[in-house]
Amino acid sequence: MALLPILRFPDPRLHTRATEVAVVDDSIRQLVKDMAETMYEAPGIGLAATQVDVHKRVVVIDISEDQTGLMALINAEIIERSGEQVCEEGCLSVPGVYEKVTRAERVRVKALNEKGEPFELEAEGLLAVCIQHELDHLEGKVFVEYLSQLKLGRIKSRLAKKARITA
Repeated sequence: MALLPILRFPDPRLHTRATEVAVVDDSIRQLVKDMAETMYEAPGIGLAATQVDVHKRVVVIDISEDQTGLMALINAEIIERSGEQVCEEGCLSVPGVYEKVTRAERVRVKALNEKGEPFELEAEGLLAVCIQHELDHLEGKVFVEYLSQLKLGRIKSRLAKKARITA
């Protein structure tokens, strides 16, 4: 397994729409393993392939406290949404930034697992938020883009300043 470099907002590659995985093969299974290792090391609870500059519809999520609930969602699609919740979100591609975002409270998703088998999942609460957040990445959208232009401008300035300091 390997740790993968995570793209940082506002890297334009984060706005690339991911393409469907044609076949779930060993290369996709290795990508899932590498993404999981990267997510755990970061540490985070979700990671989309777009964030590691691989533009395929692959997401890993684990909201468990002890890192035993790893899920791979390949070619995932939300087929139903209901309710509304406001949750404070963060992102491995926008380190140190946490903001409130409105999302669906419950989602129903269809996807493939790492064996290429189709499944459906109903999620609510944090898992629903995480799924929506990661699937946004596959569409080329970062959570801070839900915020006002003023807040987004402040975040970009703060991240640019931090990049200059660490460079």
